[in-house]
Amino acid sequence: QVHLVESGGSSVQAGGSLRLSCVASGSPFNLYNMGWFRQAPGKEREEREGYEGVAAIYVDEEKMYADSVKGRFTISRDNAKNSLYLEMNNLKPEDTAMYYCAAKRAGTVLPALAHWRYNYWGQGTQVTVSS
Repeated sequence: QVHLVESGGSSVQAGGSLRLSCVASGSPFNLYNMGWFRQAPGKEREEREGYEGVAAIYVDEEKMYADSVKGRFTISRDNAKNSLYLEMNNLKPEDTAMYYCAAKRAGTVLPALAHWRYNYWGQGTQVTVSS
């Protein structure tokens, strides 16, 4: 089992940048495919139905991004530090959301940006972008 803690969320002006971090503990980080998800205000749902996949990175460093963030966001991981990162540039008001990191033990099913495939979730960090 892996425990995830996000940090780095803040309030910024449109066009600004933020770097989110997610620290994992409890299980070898390098065994997990990781993802970032977000839930915009007013889209709260039970069981994460309103979650939007933002970016994912696999154990082999393969990366994928939602179309809405391509070219602006960069996902990365540092296995030595048990950490996942999301570099966010040129932020827009529509990026305002609670951001969550998630983990799925690497196996035959690749989780991509499908939130229902991830087993472990952090508590989230709030990003607010004002125009």
